[in-house]
Amino acid sequence: MKILYAIQGTGNGHLSRAIDIIPELKKHGELDLFVSGAQAEIVLPYPVKYKSKGLSFYFGKSGGINFLKTFQKNSSNDVIKEIKNFPVENYDLVVNDFEPISAWACKKKEVQIISLSHQSALLSKKSPRPKFVDPFGEWMIRNYAPVKKYIGFHFEEYDKNIFTPVIRNAIRQSRPKDVGHYTVYLPAYDDKKLVQRLLKISKVKWHIFSKHTKSAYHVGRVSVYPISGADFVESVVTSSGVICGAGFETPAEVLHLNKKLLVVPMKSQYEQHCNAAALKKLGVPVLKKVKKKSIKKIEQWLEESKPLDIFFPDVAGKAVDKLIEKYGK
Repeated sequence: MKILYAIQGTGNGHLSRAIDIIPELKKHGELDLFVSGAQAEIVLPYPVKYKSKGLSFYFGKSGGINFLKTFQKNSSNDVIKEIKNFPVENYDLVVNDFEPISAWACKKKEVQIISLSHQSALLSKKSPRPKFVDPFGEWMIRNYAPVKKYIGFHFEEYDKNIFTPVIRNAIRQSRPKDVGHYTVYLPAYDDKKLVQRLLKISKVKWHIFSKHTKSAYHVGRVSVYPISGADFVESVVTSSGVICGAGFETPAEVLHLNKKLLVVPMKSQYEQHCNAAALKKLGVPVLKKVKKKSIKKIEQWLEESKPLDIFFPDVAGKAVDKLIEKYGK
């Protein structure tokens, strides 16, 4: 069986999960990889047959997406051409992790496609939602990379086709310890503003990982580093706790390591607000944004919050086996 695994390359989470999913898919056939997007620092340790800029979202510095840069960097004509020419018809099975080019190509050419992603778990009405209604956000979840059949991942098994998170081996095999610092990963914030805010909290040592700096620098008790997979993992594994966006993979890994967690969902990122709603139900504190008035809430989290004793079993093989059993030819 010829399998295409198409992976979203905007952000690091999809590629992190793919590292564990790829060996499982290889057990079931001849596998080719397609990565689209231009905002990830993780490089797959496998040959990638197809690459594309895809439809990438670019992070701003004020807690949300830089929509101007996003529109400037994405060419609709190029995307339409790629969709038309992408050879999805050459594969017996297309497995998609929220990747739009292959998803739309399959829709146009009526080729079967199965989603294996966190986003597809949000297709279930049983997955948690924020209190506010966001029709455009719901539309994006269903139409950015359109699929009808899926195996999803979420913080809990909310529905019959939903598994708990895939925790990459670098995290699963690590030995957590606490050396006294807190790790911060908020890619949609300016690291210099974060430094100003966090220096107001006395006696706490911080590691900030930023997409907006190319070299490390230090200001008092705050150290700022460019994104690096190994350095970030080491910082998280040895931290007292983590402040991060309300994405999926990073919060899941922090929970699995039994570290304290505080999440800040990105502005205009409906998926993150859905994740925040799910995390809040688990007992994770949610901060709307990082500003001057947020210092007291962060201090309260530092003093009062505790790890939640959550453990995620290894589900990569089970999820892929179920996908092949239900949808493989």
